[in-house]
Order: sequence, then C-alpha cells, then structure tokens
Amino acid sequence: MEPSETKSQGTKLLPANAYTKLQPGEVYKPIVPSADTRAEVTPWSIGLGVIMVIIFSAACVYIALRAGNGIEASIPIAILAIFFGTMRKAKSTILENVMVQSVGQASGVVAAGATFVIPALYINELDASGWQIFFACTFGGFLGVVLIIPLRKYFVRDLHGELPFPEATAINEVLVTGESTAGGAGKILILAFLLGACYDFLVEGVHLWNSGISTSAVLGGVGDYLAEMRIEIKIGGLAALFGLGYIIGMKYASIIAAGSVLAYVVMVPLVYVFGKDLVLGKFYAGHLFDISSMSAGDIFSNFIKPIGIGAIAISGLIGILRMGKIVAGSVTLGFKGFSSKATQAADERVQLDMKPRNTLLIQLLSALGMGLLFFVVSKITPVEPGSELTYPLGDSLLFALVGMLVGFLLSFLFTPVAAQAIAIVGVNPVSGMTLITVVLAIGAMILTGLSGAAGMIISLIVGTAVCTALSTSGALISDFKVGYWIGATPRNQQRWKFLGVIVAALVVALVIPLMDDAYQFLIKDPATGLMTSNEEVLPAPQANMIAAVSKGLMSDPANQPWLMYCIGGIVAVLLFMAGVPMLAFALGMYLPISINMAVLAGAACGWFIGRSGGREEVRRARSAQGALIASGMMAGAALFGILTAALRLPNLGALIQYISVGADYRVEVIEGTEVLKETAHGWFKGAPGQLLSLGMLLVLCFACYGLARLGARWQLESERKARKSGA
Repeated sequence: MEPSETKSQGTKLLPANAYTKLQPGEVYKPIVPSADTRAEVTPWSIGLGVIMVIIFSAACVYIALRAGNGIEASIPIAILAIFFGTMRKAKSTILENVMVQSVGQASGVVAAGATFVIPALYINELDASGWQIFFACTFGGFLGVVLIIPLRKYFVRDLHGELPFPEATAINEVLVTGESTAGGAGKILILAFLLGACYDFLVEGVHLWNSGISTSAVLGGVGDYLAEMRIEIKIGGLAALFGLGYIIGMKYASIIAAGSVLAYVVMVPLVYVFGKDLVLGKFYAGHLFDISSMSAGDIFSNFIKPIGIGAIAISGLIGILRMGKIVAGSVTLGFKGFSSKATQAADERVQLDMKPRNTLLIQLLSALGMGLLFFVVSKITPVEPGSELTYPLGDSLLFALVGMLVGFLLSFLFTPVAAQAIAIVGVNPVSGMTLITVVLAIGAMILTGLSGAAGMIISLIVGTAVCTALSTSGALISDFKVGYWIGATPRNQQRWKFLGVIVAALVVALVIPLMDDAYQFLIKDPATGLMTSNEEVLPAPQANMIAAVSKGLMSDPANQPWLMYCIGGIVAVLLFMAGVPMLAFALGMYLPISINMAVLAGAACGWFIGRSGGREEVRRARSAQGALIASGMMAGAALFGILTAALRLPNLGALIQYISVGADYRVEVIEGTEVLKETAHGWFKGAPGQLLSLGMLLVLCFACYGLARLGARWQLESERKARKSGA
C-alpha cells in the first residue's frame, strides 16, 4: 500500500513518513508523542480486551476445527474497540483502543497453535487432558512473547519503511481512520453476528432444515445414477462456512473447490471403477478393502484423504524452502536481539520495553515449565496402551530435558522467521515449521529410547508449544508496529499480552475437549470397522497431517498409507511447478467437498455483492463490507455452534432433545458410558429438508446483500461528513 493511497494520510493524523523509509537524520514521530500521558492501560481497555479474547478464541477454535481455517480477529476487534469506546460517557482514547486490540489479538494466535496440533492427540487415540492443552499453549505463548521482545526495535524501528507489514497496516488504518466510520462498521459487525448465530442455531440446534445438501437427494434419479458411480457432490449449508468463503474470496475458494472436484469427481470414481473387482491386500496400510461395497465417502476417507495429507505436508515444506532467504537471515536475529545495543534502556515512553532481565527470566521459567509438563506427561503415560507400567524417574527426566531443549531451541530459531514472514508477506508459515518441529521432536525422542503413546504425546505437546510460540511472535510484531505508528508504550503491550495468552489458553483448553465430547474427532469407519477421523464434522486438516506423520514415525510405520502420502507429495510438487497455490489446492483435496462447496458459495456471494451498484464508489463501499459481514457471521455462528455442542452433552442432560424439530435424540448407556443417539426424520434427511436448506442459503445471500448495502450507505455518509469537516 502506497502512502499516498492510505485514508489516514488524508486525515492528517499520521505523519507523511509513516510508511516510507526514513532519510539520514529523519525521525518518525508517532500520533501520540512520548510526552503525552493520555489513558492507555485502564480497566476499560484491559476488560474489553479480555472479553474479546474469550469471544474470538472460542470462535477461532470452532471455525478452525469445522472448516480447517481460522478467523482473522485483529480487524474486527479493532472496530469493536472503537465502536464500544464511542458509547462510553468518556470516549476511549486511541491508545486504549490499541490495548484492546493488542490483548484481544491473543485469541487467534493461541487458537491457531492449539488447533493445528492438539486434535492429533485425539485422532491417534491418546489421552489429551484440558490441563495439558492449557499449559502447552500458555508456555508456548509466553515464549513467543519474550523471544520477540529483543527484536522489536530491529523490525519496527530500525527497518521502518523497509518492511511492508500488510496486516499491521490494515489494523493501523482501522484504528487511525476508524473513529469517523466505526459506528456503522460496528453495527454491521453486530448485525452479521446475530445473522450467523440465528442461522446456524436453527440449523444445528433446532434442526429446522438439513444443512447437508447432496446431489443424491435433490437430483432424484440423476443423483441415484451418479451415486452408483460413486459421484456425490455435497454442500454444507452453514453460515460459518458461508462466511469463511465470503472472507477468503473467489480466487482461493475456487482453487480449494478445484481440489475437491479432482478428489471427489475424478479420483473417487476412478478408484471405484478400477478397484471394485479387486480386494486390496495388506500391502495397503495393513487392511483389507472390498471397494465394491464402499461408498464414495468411504473411498475418499481411505484412499484419497491420505493423498491430501501428503500434499498438505509437502506444500508446507516447500513454503519453508521458498522462504529460504528469510529463514537464513532470521537465524542470526535470535542472537542479535541480545546484543548490548539492542537491549540498552530507552528513555522515551514509546521505546520502553520490558527489562532484559525480566525477559530472560520469563524465557527460563517458560522453558522449565515446558520441561516440567513433559516430565509429568511421560511419568503418567503408560509404556504400552492398557498397561499400568510407566517410565522410571530417570527416563522421564531425560525425556523431559530433551523435549524442553527441542521446544525452546526451535522456538528460538523459528521466532524471527515467523516475525519476518509476517512483516514481509503477511503470512506466517507456521504449519510447515510445526511439521518440522514435530518430526525433529519425534527423532529426538526415538534417539532417547522413547516411543509409542508417551513419545507421541510429548512430541505433539512440544509441537503445540512451538506452534503457539510462532503464532504469538508473528502476531506480536504486527502489534508492535501498530503501537509504533500510533505511539503506544511497547512495555504495556508486552506485559498485558501475557494475560491475553492465559485467557486464550484457558478458553482453548475448554472448547477443544467440549467439541470432542459433542462430536468426536474419531468415529467408526463403516467400511472397515476401524476408528477414523470425523472429517465431515471436525476435519482439522493440519492436525490430521501431523497425526499421520507422528503415528507413522513412532507407532505403526509399517501400516501407514505411504504410497498415498507420496502421491500427494508429487501432486504438491506438480502444483508448485504449474504456479497453482499448493496449500489451497491440497486443502481442497483433503477437506470434505461439503465444506469446500459451501465456502465457494460464500465467495461467489461476496464476489457478486462487491460488483453490485451503479457507481464505482458504491461498489467499493459494498466490497469493503465483506470482511465485517464475514467476520461477524463466523463469530456468531461459532459461538452458537459451541452452545449447540454443549446442548449435545449427555452429562448436561442432552438438552438438544427438547428443542430439535427434524431429529430425535436419546441418551443410551453403552459399556457404562452415556452416548447420544440421533435419529433424523424422513423429511429432514430427504429431499424436502435439503431443498429447504438450499432455499435458506439463498435467503442468507440476500441477507448479506442487504447488510452490504446498509453498511455501504453508512460508510459513504461518514466519508462525506469527514470530507466536509476536513474542508
């Protein structure tokens, strides 16, 4: 974004050199100078920031588990901070709004760290306790904060104008120019929140219509013929998925959908046609398969999904290799930050960091905390499943020490990579680095003699901690840049980020087990009778990839679909050579087509809305509402999705049985465990329920169009008022 194109330049709030490289002797002066002591850390800013953490942490976890993508929470939080701040008797200051955004931003980064790895524990049938999730995310988040603090001045001040900081620039524009337009933007966010919440609650809680739209039901005889050939296209009619497509955009939604079409319309029928007369022996993943009796979903789960996992893994590794210059240049930055020049105290308020002594102390305590966590996990995990025998004290101490060193060193080395990637391209290559972390952790555990369940648990918790550290450090560098532009105190951003991390880790530790209790990450595969990941409801693609890698390397290497993983890797390489975004296409091959078609529908709706209107300024304003509508809709749908999940819990009375219209629920006791059983009514699972869902998706499109028109009108009115007041 060029300085001359930014709205804030027109408001004369930001200096002319806010986005340009400084000349020799030139100094950047923020909006709020060092001598200005206006309110920054207040009960309002911290309290609202914590509320934002709770809301968006839950929403981010839900969306990541249901759709394989997260919510970008920073901009909605910044808008809500301004919106609610203007409703106060004493209007909030711009520095208070910075603090709300800075604290609230911990939601997305901790959620990403957890949802990329933690479900892998459930998928590999390992014990995953809430306290393990909480401490892994907390220690990882703390490391991410304190490892990036020594590099703040280098990235933010010394390289001013040399790094684009795309995400930070967008947040900065909202905070600086948003006070004139935040009223309308905040209202659109809230209206979209209510739309998403009501829509998905009526679908998943009340069951007024069937969200699962399939060709086999709505196309009649044609659908039956396609189903016989193992071709079935589905659409998941949920506001959460629709909003995700709206915000992703048409380009990437189309690429993701193309991956699904290849998987479901080409690969699945080919496997059926050429394999229906064969019975594959134990050379394939140690199981016998009668393909002639397998449905399209069964073929996809057992044969095509591993190809997607291989493609995702290699796409992440290629992404790391493509950033070779960033990786190589960042390795030395971890040491650069501790030089005397970088750690000397600054007198100006806007350059005050936490004391180096305290930073080092927190690094040490976080590393020791990780070591203690790994020790406890290895000590309480049986050597073999079902056994009461645990590892001796000396072995557990060795495993903990190795895990602690691997986790800290990789966090230390990769933190500058994450920060520099965010500063340059706005994308954190955290999934590729987490995969590398898990592989290295597994290798280290094997060398020390640790294998099986305990080895996988420790390796995956190491991966969780490192993933959270990388997510946190990458996001925090954007926070620092925003604070530098506006004039916030870095030390306040750093101190209160710890609170955001703790609250986010607590929410994540509650939501992930809740989602497993309500929907289960593992379900029984009807084709083989084996437990398999529940990709229709909780796909969690990154976690499935990491689960497959960890199980293949440490527990059951002989019975893994290595051939399919390799084919997926080849597909990723071919995509790279063709210039197609690898990870997007690979996610399409892995995720259920019902998710990807719903994402495409949302993207198409946003594409048409952004091109509606008779004048260019109207089209621009309507297009600008997309992020607000999508973010609000996903947040509302996610929070009420979590509420619906809680209503499904047998130990809470399975309250969904009293509000559901299209399905009957009952609680049965199987082997001493209460299980919720669902029986859908004929109209609900048949064509009537699915056609009604198709109609409601059209209603959702028109509702989004109405919100975009309303928001655009408010935005244009605000811009006209701002121009008049400026004149």
